Amino acid sequence: MKNLGRILVSALALWLTTLIVGGSGDQGVWIRPLGDETMASVTTFVVVAILFAAVNITVGKVFRFVAIPLRIITLGLFNLIINGALLLIVGWVSGVIGFGLEVDGFWWAVLGALVLSLITSVLNAVFGLSKKESRRR
Repeated sequence: MKNLGRILVSALALWLTTLIVGGSGDQGVWIRPLGDETMASVTTFVVVAILFAAVNITVGKVFRFVAIPLRIITLGLFNLIINGALLLIVGWVSGVIGFGLEVDGFWWAVLGALVLSLITSVLNAVFGLSKKESRRR
């Protein structure tokens, strides 16, 4: 049940991120929904959140392991670059599928990843879904 909650929080955070980092016109990070209806947009955000979780679990673990020396040297700031790259990968995969996340460039992805991580952290704390809390139980 917590995993479903985390996916819904991620979808909400993704929606808020596209509102904040959406940019003007063709720049920024935005979502191209499956259809014109509200339910299609919600479904798109949930599917992209699941896709982001899958990419984060698979490719993200490899990136983080390979980049351990850079993460140590930069005191963890290189995680922003890794998360931006993961956001670009999710954008590419969802573009191949034909809907979903669109990112205008690498630095937009880094900014989007920063905003997404901040919003996700706040929402997880508000809804009590943080990983540290679930480990204590």
